[in-house]
Amino acid sequence: MRENVLKINKIFHQYFSSQKILPILTIEDLVSCNYIQDIFLENGIKIFEITLRTNVALEAINFLAQNKNFIVGAGTLTNEKNVQSAVDVGAKFGVSPGISDELFQQCEKNNFPLIPGVSSPSEIMVSYNRGYEILKFFPTEVLGGIKMLKALQGPFPDCHFFPTGGINQDNANKYLSLSNVYGVAGSWMVPKYLLDQKDWKKINKIIKKVVSK
Repeated sequence: MRENVLKINKIFHQYFSSQKILPILTIEDLVSCNYIQDIFLENGIKIFEITLRTNVALEAINFLAQNKNFIVGAGTLTNEKNVQSAVDVGAKFGVSPGISDELFQQCEKNNFPLIPGVSSPSEIMVSYNRGYEILKFFPTEVLGGIKMLKALQGPFPDCHFFPTGGINQDNANKYLSLSNVYGVAGSWMVPKYLLDQKDWKKINKIIKKVVSK
């Protein structure tokens, strides 16, 4: 099983070879997908995550996944049903806030690439020993942020992290400068309050700043 997971890890290296940021979206209104699609295409954003926190999340993934320019991930995977639903609507990968045997098994059964969420050395060990080398470190700032990630470099030299939680425009580059940070993820790139306000100009402006750095 570990060998299969290691093969899946290579998919992430392909996905994120040219994009080191992972926007996280929480979509309440399907109409928003049309605007998000245009903004991402304009700014060269190919990979992003849609959280399964709303009633229209799966429909939003399905709609945006039909655009061949995008690699759409499903976030907030917490159980087997979430995984199967994400696979069924065309998500290309999943992201979870934590880990469980059931979650791992369902992803591996479907050959579904997963970025598992970890918050402790023990969870990192469980995930890495199963073959997962790219991990979501969450909630990053609460757990010690950059200092914690630097401390994890020694015992886990082969692990690469997507810090999430408290990452923003001001500190993203500091995280990206760490050798064990694979990329940064967060909702600050497409804030939910701006989505709710349908302020596409401000969202576009934020994305342009992100991709220009």
